[in-house]
Formats: sequence, structure tokens, C-alpha cells
Amino acid sequence: MADNSALVSETGRSLLADSSVLDSKIIETSKENVFHATVLDVEAEEMPQIETRVVLVQEAGKHEELLKALETIKIMEVPVIKIKESSPDKSEEKLIKSIIHMEIKMPYIKTDTIEELGDSDSPEFETIFVVSDFQAPIFSNLCKADCRVIGPPVVLHCAQKGEPLPFSCRPLYCTSMLNLVLCFTGFRKKDELVKLVTLVHHMGGIIRRDFSSKVTHLVANSTHGDKFRIAVSLGIPIVKAEWIYKAWEKRNEIDFCAADDYFRNQFKVPPFQDCMLSFLGFSDDEKANMEEMTEMQGGGHYLPVGDERCTHLVVEESTVKDLPFEPLKKLYVVKQEWFWGSIQMDARAGESMYLFEKSESPDFKKSVSLLSLSTPNSNRKRRRLKETLAQLTRETDMSPFPPRKRPSAEHSLSIGSLLDISNTPESSAANGETPKTCARPSKNSTSLPLKQSARWQVAKELYQTESNYVDILTTIIQLFQVPLEKEGQLGGPILAQEEIKTIFGSIPDILDEDLEDLMINWTESKSIGDIILKYSKDLLKTYPPFVNFFEMSKETITRCEKQKPRFHAFLKINQAKPECGRQSLAELLIRPVQRLPSVALLLN
Repeated sequence: MADNSALVSETGRSLLADSSVLDSKIIETSKENVFHATVLDVEAEEMPQIETRVVLVQEAGKHEELLKALETIKIMEVPVIKIKESSPDKSEEKLIKSIIHMEIKMPYIKTDTIEELGDSDSPEFETIFVVSDFQAPIFSNLCKADCRVIGPPVVLHCAQKGEPLPFSCRPLYCTSMLNLVLCFTGFRKKDELVKLVTLVHHMGGIIRRDFSSKVTHLVANSTHGDKFRIAVSLGIPIVKAEWIYKAWEKRNEIDFCAADDYFRNQFKVPPFQDCMLSFLGFSDDEKANMEEMTEMQGGGHYLPVGDERCTHLVVEESTVKDLPFEPLKKLYVVKQEWFWGSIQMDARAGESMYLFEKSESPDFKKSVSLLSLSTPNSNRKRRRLKETLAQLTRETDMSPFPPRKRPSAEHSLSIGSLLDISNTPESSAANGETPKTCARPSKNSTSLPLKQSARWQVAKELYQTESNYVDILTTIIQLFQVPLEKEGQLGGPILAQEEIKTIFGSIPDILDEDLEDLMINWTESKSIGDIILKYSKDLLKTYPPFVNFFEMSKETITRCEKQKPRFHAFLKINQAKPECGRQSLAELLIRPVQRLPSVALLLN
């Protein structure tokens, strides 16, 4: 749907021009560049020879709280206007050179009609009219006369904040959208757009015709178009037009701010608005869950697979190798990460990053998306662990991985996936490759014999399991904890800081450095017990709190997953990645709890 073009009001002023553009009789000059000063700062010839006054019109004069507020306000903003010379065939142009603060000598004047005042358009006065009803005929008359008009909430706001009465190029009823910069997309009805723009101006908001980095909110009537896509990528809140109408209903609430998260979130554009989804390749329970979330959280609808009204076919790529039908050109065929990613960031993700390709090889099924929270490159510590374990593997006929104690691949963590040592003889042979030489030579110049003592084999097993443990902890931290703690998340924070702290606590320290040195420089006189004793105080300090609060951590995960759809989507995306071995976050977090008993068994 094409974005709206500029609309022009009866006065000839563009309603979608920046609302920082000043009065219709003044050349378009950005208020952001206007100089603010006091009377003393302005040269004598530039200082306006005028008198300031505040006029309460009709019902506004009966507002007791308003009268008290005006008695406390002593300053108003006054524009210093410079007349630009023009040719005889053109009308003169006025531009605002600066805005100064001037004293209000008389708190207020009451009047029922403009005619009663007599000199409303006199250049000797800088007059601000306070009007309670912006729908009344007198308001229209004041606007036609190009008078400065404000609403009672502006006066009350200034009195509360100790600020001067503001200069505004348009009638300003309240400040609930002050400093908000709005852009519109998808609106085709001119009358509706004119009404919305007018209300935004009355609440102090600014309108931008084109989307830019200054835009704070996108008001969308459609999820299509470049503006929508840019807003999603930048994390700009996207709201329905109803947000503006409801904010206007609260115009008399002095402390109300339309940008308040709790209020604004009631009118956000849901991820799947205008979408019809179908799901292929999922179990009945998964499908039912996703269909429910489509309607409850995404604001969309779901249809049976093959329905021509469908806009998106969400595919479980690990089970679906080919589509059962030839999709229409208008149909997006996307991986499930698109679905969960949209819910996680609370906005419809771009489909192009998640398209399903039926010819995709399992070896290249890595998701590429803006939302993928991929684990950073292995640091030096993890690289040393992998290289050392690979070298030890080549120097013995013992398998680098301990036997799996549980038969279920569905619920056990694959060490091979967590510790991807691609240059071991076993993995190289399995892939039909020639084993590569380890990049890091042994610290011990003497090669280890092929057969070692039982003590050495137990020490090696301890080192292998510790290496795997290192990767598990790294996965927990890099794939879950760090992204959840990251500032500036699309859609706002997924969890509160207290919840993150409860879930992850203090991840226990590890013993990998000393174990690595021990294995590389092994002699029969070496003692693993010395390493355990060296760190015993740290272990006693770190592990008990983690173990004791594990149940609370698990309960917090369960509760947040049920109550917070974005967290549920976050877990779905990351738990499906190979680093997790198809295990849940709770199953990964239990590893530190299980670590000490396994170490004790090996020591015994």
C-alpha cells in the first residue's frame, strides 16, 4: 500500500509538513534553529515594543484552578519577527529571528467574545487566548484571525513545572505529545488523516512526512510499505490510529503522556495484523500452540494448509523437505524462526531473511536473520580447550567422547554438537576427510605413549567432561544471558533485570586452565586433587548458592514463559539452535548442579 502524500489544509499549509514549521503567514523556518533569549539579550532596535497579556475566553474564565495557576506564571515566550523584503507582486514574508521571554504584567483578562476585547489583532499586544473547547465557534474564529491559542492543560502544566507559557505556531491544547515526532503510513482517506494530524498538533506533537531517524512513533494503517519495514528494523514503536484518539480523550489529565509504555502498548500494531498463517510439519501440540499465539498475541488468523487466502506458510524446516503443493507467488513460505522472531520483537519480521528453500541441504541449514543471536567466535580459552582435546585424542586410542548414558537423542545434549572438533580422527573419518594437523603443538616436546595408566585415563575423562562443561556454560551465557541483558532490544526488554538475575544467578567458575596444563605436561606424579584443593574455597563459595536457588530459577523460567509470549518466543528460537542440542534452558542450567557429583565420582 503506498504511503500517503502531502495533504493541504484550507490555509494552504501542508498538514504533513514538519509541525516545527511556523505560522502560515511566516516563512517556513524550523523552530529547532530559532534562537531563545531574554529581553536583555536582544538588541534595542529588535526588541518588540509590545505588551503581553493572557485572555481567558468564555468557560476558561470560570476555571478556578486555572485562575490560580495564571497568577503564578510571570513569563511568556514571544517571537521576534523580521519582515523579509519582497517584490511588489508578492506578499511580504515574515520569519522568526528569535524567541524571547517577556514578563506578563497582568495575570489575565476575561472575555466572552473577540469583539468585546476590541483590539485582538493590535500589533501593540502579544496575546495568548486560553480556550476550553477546541470545537467551539469562537475557537475557529480565533484560528482564522491567526491568534495564539492554548488550552487550560497547557497553563496548568507550565504552572506545575515553573515554565513560561510556550510559543506555538498552531493551537496547542495540551502537552501529552510534546517532543513526540510522528510519521503516518497506509492511510488512504484524506478526512481521517486530516483529523489525526490536527489532534497530534493540538497535543504538541510533530509530524514528519518522510521517515527519518528523528521519528519516535509510526502510526500505521497497514503492515506493508517501506516506512513499516524501516520502523521495525530500527525498533520504532508502531501504533494504530486509535492511540491518537484515546490520547485526545485524556487531554485534560495534566500528567498524562501518550508515550507512556503501558498506555501505548494497548494500541501497538500486532505482529501478524493483515496476515493469514498456515503451519506445516509441526506436531499437533506445537501447531495448536502456534495457532493460539497467532490470534492471541499476533493479531492474525490461521487457515488450513493449501487455502488460497493464506499469506504465510510457516514451515518446520527440520521435518519438511519439500512442499506438498506449488505455492502461489503471493504466498510467503517461511521458516518457523520468522514466526517466533516476530513475536519476540513484537513486530512482523521481514520475510526475506527467513524464506524456506526446499532444496536446502541439512549441512547448510543455518538460519540467517537480523534476529539471530548467534554465539560469538570462540575465544582463546575455548580454542585451547578444543585443540588440546583434539591432540589428546590423536595420542590415544580412547574415544574423545564418553559413552552416552541416555538413549534418547531428543533429550540429551550432544557433546559433538557442543564441542565441534572437526579435526579429530573420528569426525574426519565420518566425513570422509583426511585428518588435519592440530594448529597448537603440545607443550611437552616428548610424545605421549599410546597406552597410559588408569590414572591418566581418568584424568583425561575429567578434562573431557570439563571441556564439555565449559561449552555448556558458554552457551548459557552467550546464547541466553547476554542477549537478555542487552540494552536497546527490539520491542523493549524481554525480561526485567530481577527476573534475569533470578534465572541465571552467579554462573560457577570452571577449572579448565589448570586441567589443561596438567594433561599436556602429564607425569604419574601429577595430582588432580591439588587442583581441586586449590579451588575448594571458591567452589564452596560459588556452587551452593547456585544449587540452592536452582529450583527458584526453574520456576521463574516456567512462569515467565507462560506469562510473557516474547520470552517464550526467545526460548523457541535459541533452543532450536545446534549449540543447545535441542535442550531447554532449564535443562542446560541443571548442568552446574550435576557437575560436582560427577567430579566426585571420577575422583573416587
